[in-house]
Amino acid sequence: MTPSFAQLKTVRGLDCGPLARHVETYVTLLQEQGYQPRTVREHLHLIAHVNRWLVRTGRGPRDLNEPVLARFLKHHWRRARSDYGAWPALCRLLGILREAGVAPPAPAKPRNPAQRLADDYRTYLSDARGLDRSTIYHYSRHSETFLTERFGCGAVRLSTLQAPEVISFVRRHVRRHGSGHALQVVTALRSFLRFLHYRGHVTTDLSPVVPAVAHWRLAGLPKHLPANDVQKVLDHCDRMTAVGRRNYAILLLLARLGLRAGEVIALHLEDIDWEKSQLTIRSKKGCGWARLPLPADVGKALAVYLRQDRPRCSCRHVFVRMVAPYVRLSDSPVIAVMTRNALLKAGVVSARKGAHLFRHSLATEMLRQGASLEEIGQVLRHKDPDSTAIYAKVDLDALRQLAVAWPGGGR
Repeated sequence: MTPSFAQLKTVRGLDCGPLARHVETYVTLLQEQGYQPRTVREHLHLIAHVNRWLVRTGRGPRDLNEPVLARFLKHHWRRARSDYGAWPALCRLLGILREAGVAPPAPAKPRNPAQRLADDYRTYLSDARGLDRSTIYHYSRHSETFLTERFGCGAVRLSTLQAPEVISFVRRHVRRHGSGHALQVVTALRSFLRFLHYRGHVTTDLSPVVPAVAHWRLAGLPKHLPANDVQKVLDHCDRMTAVGRRNYAILLLLARLGLRAGEVIALHLEDIDWEKSQLTIRSKKGCGWARLPLPADVGKALAVYLRQDRPRCSCRHVFVRMVAPYVRLSDSPVIAVMTRNALLKAGVVSARKGAHLFRHSLATEMLRQGASLEEIGQVLRHKDPDSTAIYAKVDLDALRQLAVAWPGGGR
């Protein structure tokens, strides 16, 4: 049974003092994030110790910041070396005090000229261009790297930029990566150089000197798994543990519906319509939000996870961490690691190991079962028909009919 706030406040040292009125907010936050009562009480003992220290030294919340709390842990908390949760607990408390306006805001970290210009570029991409957060991140990180390598931490003299420096940067940063990363680098750098010219930082637009990357649309083949390998991966999922059942539900969404990793993470509890057996997909790619039918095996796996394993918490996302704090899975790389581990456990060898492997496998299997490219595009929610056309190249039976006879031999 979860103890009430009144019970928790009986921890000695929290009945009065400068932190007493903020304890309820702290306890509520921890309970919403699924922390166990024992953990909450341990955190409160730490806060009570801080509270008594503030009273003893004549300090108040206005005197607290990260360096002060770090010194407190080092010199005044006897369990600092063994209690790994002490520092996160104090940072959480400091955040509550700052939100309440009783502790000074976190000081802004000093930014060198290159970083300040990169910040200006981020603001431009967000406010003037309206780009997605992930796009802004990738564009700005490559641009900041370019500025840092060229100017270091000193003054940024953009008038000294020359075309050979731009070309040299591209060559260094695309040499050890695939075409996808190379395209990202050159696209980001062109955008940044156009921004510099637009803002008047440089008199000459250097974006045309950025080298082009050899990349032809539809040139490659989609990496995919045969249907029996996909089933093998699913069969080897550990459904004896809570984490295993959660991961099994995620892999089924990837394999049966072809969801992107970000779409799985974005799923909310209210996106599942059990009566109509439908799933609402929240996506920033393709056709955006869509409704898909919920297959029976996917629905069963989701129901088992939600009833038996999903922690009770205030988070509305379907898939959450299985240890406190119970918040949504952080980002797409978490799903990529999950799929890579599943392939390894099943002994399935694949050149590609990310979540998109199952999306490609679903499309390829649909094509082999007689689905049209238009139907595949609807399931995968492609906005551009060319995105679906690439799967035509894996339909060997249809391509064999188009093959020209080899002179003097068979087809």
